[in-house]
Amino acid sequence: MPLAEIGSLLPYHTQVRPETVVGSLNRMIDDVGKGRTVFYDIYTEAQKRADPTKEHTGLFFFSGRPGAPFAVISPGGGFSYVGSVHEGFPYAAEISRKGYNAFVLKYRAGQGGAIATQDLAAAITYIFENAEALGVGTQGYSLWGSSAGARMAASIGSHGVARFGGKDLPKPSAVVMAYTAHSDHSADEPPTFVAVGEQDGIAPHSAMERRIAALRKSGTEVEYRKYPNLGHGFGPGTGTSAEGWLVDAIRFWERQ
Repeated sequence: MPLAEIGSLLPYHTQVRPETVVGSLNRMIDDVGKGRTVFYDIYTEAQKRADPTKEHTGLFFFSGRPGAPFAVISPGGGFSYVGSVHEGFPYAAEISRKGYNAFVLKYRAGQGGAIATQDLAAAITYIFENAEALGVGTQGYSLWGSSAGARMAASIGSHGVARFGGKDLPKPSAVVMAYTAHSDHSADEPPTFVAVGEQDGIAPHSAMERRIAALRKSGTEVEYRKYPNLGHGFGPGTGTSAEGWLVDAIRFWERQ
C-alpha cells in the first residue's frame, strides 16, 4: 500500500496526512538509532501468560527533558483499533518538542471501553512505579485522548486510577479530550481541554457541550474549542481550521 493511502486503514479518522504520520515514525526510528528504548511493556510476563490478550499492550515513549512531567495519550478507533499513527504519535512528538515526556498507549482493542481503560490505569501505574528509570516527573501529569481514547482519559480523570485496577495514585492535573460524546462525570473533575469539529456526525459538539456545562457547573475549569468545517477524527488538524490545537492544549496543561 502506498503511504498516501494509509488513511484508508483508519475508518473513524479524517485528515490523515502521510507526511505527519511519517514524521512521527521517523522520530522513533531516530531514537532507536541513538540507543533509546521506544517501547515498554506494561504487564509482566506472568500477567501476559495468564491473559494472552495483554501480550501486545504497552507504551511508546517520546522522551522530553529528564524529570519533566509526562503525558499519556490514548488514541481512538472505536475500540476496534488503536489509531496511533494519526492521533497518538503526532501528539507525542509535539508534546516532546515542548520538552515534556509523552507516552502513547497501545491498549487492547476489540474488547470495549472497560478493558481499554484498565490498560490505561495499568500504564499510569507502570510509569509511576518506574518514573526514576524512565526519567520522568510524576507531578502534574496529564491524560490525552481522542474519540474512544478520550472516554478512557476522562474516565480516569473522573474516578481515578484505582477504580480501574491500578494503584491509588493522584488524578491528572489536566485532561485533554478530542471529539467524543462521553457524558459521565464526577463532582471532582480535573481541568479539561476540549476540541471538536463543528460538523462531527459521530460525536456531535452538542453532546460535548452538555458535558462541558456540567463540568463548569461543578466548578471545573474548561477550555473549549469548536472548529469549523471539520468532522470526526481530525487528529492534529494539520492544514485545517484546527491546526495548532495541540499547542493550545499544551499551554492549558502548563497552566494547571
